[in-house]
Amino acid sequence: MSKTKIQTPSLYVNTDRGVALLNLSKSYYKDTYSLANSAELLDIIKLYLESKNLEYDDDAFDNASPEEYIKTLKKVLIDDDSAFEKYDPKDILSSVEDLYSFYRSLLRVSVITYNNSQIAGKEFKHLDAQFNSLIRESYRVIEEKLQGFPNQTYREVNAGSNASMLVQQHDWPIPAGYDQLRDIDFIDTVMLRPPMMMHTKSNKREGVFSAVHENPIKRFKGEQGQWYCYPAKIGESLAYIYFNVDYLVNGIALSNLFQLARPAEVAGHKPDLILLFGLEETEGMVSHYYHDTENDIWVGEVPYTDKTTYFGYMKKMCLTLHNLHKIYTGSLPIHGSMLRVRFTNGKEKNVVFFGDSGAGKSESIEAMQEVADDKIVEMETIFDDMGSFTLGEDGEVYAQGTETGAFVRLDDLSSAVAFNNMDRGVYLNPELSNARVIIPADTYENVIQHHKIDMWVYANNYDDEVGLHRFDNEEEAKAVFVAGKRKALGTTDEVGMSTTFFANPFGPVQEEEKTKPIIDKVFKKLFEDKVYVGEVYTHLGNDKSKEALQESAKQLLNVLMNE
Repeated sequence: MSKTKIQTPSLYVNTDRGVALLNLSKSYYKDTYSLANSAELLDIIKLYLESKNLEYDDDAFDNASPEEYIKTLKKVLIDDDSAFEKYDPKDILSSVEDLYSFYRSLLRVSVITYNNSQIAGKEFKHLDAQFNSLIRESYRVIEEKLQGFPNQTYREVNAGSNASMLVQQHDWPIPAGYDQLRDIDFIDTVMLRPPMMMHTKSNKREGVFSAVHENPIKRFKGEQGQWYCYPAKIGESLAYIYFNVDYLVNGIALSNLFQLARPAEVAGHKPDLILLFGLEETEGMVSHYYHDTENDIWVGEVPYTDKTTYFGYMKKMCLTLHNLHKIYTGSLPIHGSMLRVRFTNGKEKNVVFFGDSGAGKSESIEAMQEVADDKIVEMETIFDDMGSFTLGEDGEVYAQGTETGAFVRLDDLSSAVAFNNMDRGVYLNPELSNARVIIPADTYENVIQHHKIDMWVYANNYDDEVGLHRFDNEEEAKAVFVAGKRKALGTTDEVGMSTTFFANPFGPVQEEEKTKPIIDKVFKKLFEDKVYVGEVYTHLGNDKSKEALQESAKQLLNVLMNE
């Protein structure tokens, strides 16, 4: 059985999960020769050679011992022709190309520890850039020496790392029973090298999260360097998201979805939410949450399994904890998207699309753009998947978002989508069904503003009607919104017609009785203020053609522009 892991103070690799963490604070390479003499390169070569699983051939370079392999490369570097006494230069070059591809197939993240030095804080990006340049140039030197001529085309790929993290310790008021979190480093700053193509073992989320009566923190046994904390601002909630290093794909992707809290927002602050992602699995363990009422912290747990590598588990557990926190403070979590649309006639309207996964929220937005012609000046995304309605101090109902980014199915995107920064994206399993991209969408300051609501429509993907329907009264509207009907489209484990309380399995389902009175207050106020509350027929559950959806979008635009 081939080796799949390396675990040293300076290097962690798990080829089964496709991740590598390089601690540049422990080992840093000034030049090609220090790299060639490093224990880290030798470890990578060992993993590579064991992955080849070839039949033994004394003359094949891939069958050299790791020590002989690196010794031969050193000879190549200093132009020692004895490197070719046993191995053909073409064979060595072919193997080096494969080694280079093997290493770059991993998600490679460098980590630098902030040591109270302003130099480290300012230069961590520079250090990572130097590391990338060193790996790229070292490969090119060996390549060109072996092929016997210089290249004429050079590709500036991310040879060393895809991303870098600056991390540090923070002193925060750790409650009794949470001491095991004390040594875990917080992520201070993240640098991504997009577009990033990342892969996970799972590509779909299953089930719902349920409450437990024992705090998951009791099962946390994480060690420094094996766990990291991404301190996130989810809406107005402060969340400490602890993840096992094997979930680096998820942890790094968070930086395109949730605002990273600044050090001043972490030091001295107890979080509203704590997520432990990648706990050692116990028999029958699934994803749970616990309300620590004594410390007023919502604690989530997600087990270490292949299934939970899908990013949807991390995103949705974070949002579940946030939504539960909002429900307990009197706000109403909304599963949907919110747009600000500016029209050529001078009007500006905020519209919220509501519905469970696959109902047609994103598709409706895309259809609006496709049929708008010259009617729309600008469409701004306020939130893409989850927000909340809050009764302000003035008695009005306002909407807020949760995420600064969007976690979008690639199939839902076209050139007309209201995102213009796809080159900044983190792509997950782009070659598979339900492929996703996480892209920045809006600033945190704009997401958490109190936005007025001009229209709130349920995305109805199951009825045959076309267009838009306005509800006559709040009871008629509540019946549709609360029932949460939809025809599932395979983005989760559900198939066919389903119902979900208030179309939101991430908070309202778990706390139905606490959510109902908030729903009543919100609908009462919206109808008192004569806000347009209705449903838009998306047809996605029955008819995948665009004609019906575009006709519905035309009617929706007409109402927004002229009412």
